[in-house]
Amino acid sequence: MYKKLLLFFILPFSPLFLWSASTHEETLPFTSYLFVYFGGEENSESIRFAVSKDGYSYKALNNNQPVLDSRLISSTGGVRDPHILRCEDGKSFYMVATDMVAANGWDSNRGMVLLKSTNLIDWDVSCINIQTKYEGQEELKRVWAPQTIYDKEAGKYMVYWSMKYGEGEDIIYYAYANEDFTDLEGIPQQLFYPQNGKSCIDGDIIYKDGLYHLFYKTEGHGNGIKKAVSSSLTSGNWEESPDYKQQTRKDVEGSCIFKLIDAGKYILMYDVYRNRNYEFVESTDLDTFQLATDKFKLNFHPRHGTIIPITQPEFERLVKKFGDNIEF
Repeated sequence: MYKKLLLFFILPFSPLFLWSASTHEETLPFTSYLFVYFGGEENSESIRFAVSKDGYSYKALNNNQPVLDSRLISSTGGVRDPHILRCEDGKSFYMVATDMVAANGWDSNRGMVLLKSTNLIDWDVSCINIQTKYEGQEELKRVWAPQTIYDKEAGKYMVYWSMKYGEGEDIIYYAYANEDFTDLEGIPQQLFYPQNGKSCIDGDIIYKDGLYHLFYKTEGHGNGIKKAVSSSLTSGNWEESPDYKQQTRKDVEGSCIFKLIDAGKYILMYDVYRNRNYEFVESTDLDTFQLATDKFKLNFHPRHGTIIPITQPEFERLVKKFGDNIEF
């Protein structure tokens, strides 16, 4: 399933609608940030955008209405957990999302959505159903929270996500995207499974100083954010940190880590889903974090999203299209 889609304005009453740490940090003149998320209210499983000039104060674009029509880009009519990545060419973008409507049940979805763009406005879209694409998937229960990262060793873009089969645990798998980013190549392989044999979901990887840092949620046993580190994405050799990285005792999920522009500081954000709020914590080493939520201002309620830095022309293009007289 492959579609060409244009981003467009959605009227308030309409039902429509990571960046990885790489050389882009040093070579592109970033000035702003783009926050991609899905809506936090009922029946709002759709992609939305917000922007920031300083990385702390974010304002929703398009009046916090969807910027893509979930009915047109998904097989289920809903999308969750959007993750956006700036490609290695510095000017293209890949976005992936869970193809799912939660009202149909947490074990109801079997696939994901792949999107690509060169301007953040116009997107090509593909839907992938893991159960129909591959043989022997009869017991597949769910496909959650896909993300994309460039594998420097393989020279390919890796899509990774969690899957659950039958009565088993949620495990993070991966497959490489094809050259056009319209499909997956090869059979999905296990990327990460904690040594304790418990479920893990919502993987988020950032590359720093020769190491891949994987943040993940301990699903059903702690419901918090832990981290594992490896020098190779596909080696299977991950060194797990025993401590939780969130700075709350409440259940959290959907973490994203991003680096502030021209600063040696990283922000880990996550969804405190039972309380319906977001928290932000800061770090300089990706190991120890301090609560920083008071520094952040949002005029919207996000769910499981990602933040990437953008250039001034990209910021101006988004504001012109969706800004609705937004001011900073």
